Amino acid sequence: MVYRIDPEHDRQYIEEFHRKPIGAHSPGLMRLLTIMRQDPSGFQVILVCRKPFAEWVLATMPPNRADPIVIEDAPVFASREEAEWEVFRRRWRKLTGEAINQAFGD
Repeated sequence: MVYRIDPEHDRQYIEEFHRKPIGAHSPGLMRLLTIMRQDPSGFQVILVCRKPFAEWVLATMPPNRADPIVIEDAPVFASREEAEWEVFRRRWRKLTGEAINQAFGD
């Protein structure tokens, strides 16, 4: 069985992740995150911690893991939660074509 994102049904988990990007999640959100972490293109948006507990940026991991990771200069996030939210937003847009127009903390 191949799991897929159903934007209509799975939209309910966006707010759950927004409230608590790190920690225990409901089974429905765990299913959604599992799907989002397996990009069929092989390219994966990831977090890079530049300063422990203080600074995170996003990067793209290529399909061929021997190739270099492409690290973005901006935006720079001051919390892991904020950075995780941006990863979620990007993966959701890539897999559903829908943008989540909600900043972290809104």
